[in-house]
Amino acid sequence: MLRNSLLYDEGAREQVTQERGGMERVRRVLVSVCRDRAAPQSVHFLQSVTGHFGTTDQVNVSCSLDRNRLIVLKDDTDRGIPLKRAPFCPIKHLSVKEAASISLDIQQRGVDVGVAIILQTADKRVLLTRRAKQLRIFPNVWVPPGGHLEPDETLLEAGLRELKEETGLALEAEQFPSPKVLGVWESVYPPMLSRGPPQRHHLVVYLLLRSPCTHLQLQDCLRPSPTEVSACLWADSRLVSAMVSAVDGQDGEIDVKRLPAVVRVSEVCPAGGLRDTTLSPGVFVNRAPYSGPDVERVSTGTKFALGLWLKTTAEMTSEPHTCQPNK
Repeated sequence: MLRNSLLYDEGAREQVTQERGGMERVRRVLVSVCRDRAAPQSVHFLQSVTGHFGTTDQVNVSCSLDRNRLIVLKDDTDRGIPLKRAPFCPIKHLSVKEAASISLDIQQRGVDVGVAIILQTADKRVLLTRRAKQLRIFPNVWVPPGGHLEPDETLLEAGLRELKEETGLALEAEQFPSPKVLGVWESVYPPMLSRGPPQRHHLVVYLLLRSPCTHLQLQDCLRPSPTEVSACLWADSRLVSAMVSAVDGQDGEIDVKRLPAVVRVSEVCPAGGLRDTTLSPGVFVNRAPYSGPDVERVSTGTKFALGLWLKTTAEMTSEPHTCQPNK
């Protein structure tokens, strides 16, 4: 359970830090961990949050926002939410020598907090976006809309802001009185040590929002930002199942024969606007390569979140309010 996930302490907005000889507002929300009722401790950049609670790659936790921190603690009750890292997580496999070679300015960053929106439509599709090729982090990779949590935001506010900035969909918080936290992913970039030392370290909170609109209704409201998004896709459960089955770090062929011959996507034009095009379904079952150039694929964390979404779709019903997306 994500306690107080829609509340935020005013103290976070007033927290300041001494930096470069002057007082500047803190503009980052960072992760802290808590064990056995001890005081929360900030997580170091080279420390695995998942590994703090044991040797496995997945644990159940609860989280709360408090004074510019996302505080994470282990929760073995039925209310806990899954926190997971990849088996090949670079932080997990970093040697002492490799850790020492990372610059101090990166080591001192801490672990940032991100929010991603799994937007489910009335006809049981979810919105995925392909990150623009010019982005420094995970370029050309398919993910849900999302980004950093700012100190003056709740998780829901941050997710809806990023959704609007990236896709143009302007949805109101009042439409989602009970957003569901699907899980938390420990994201590191580059995703494998074979691709270089860690440069970014986040916990990404995946929020499930259920819209009463169909994907065609929402499609009319899409206005993606070309600087962030190069394509959009409304994926149905059959395609999502194929994505999830392509587990990164594992071998084996994925059967795409039951999928359509092509997947229809909306490509973002350089000047804005959308044009219909198609991709091979094989794109969406690509795995993260250990070496060589990266490939167009669904991110590992996205597969984790979509796997959780598949488990919940049968239990969920749409909220009884009118579909009124803002164009």
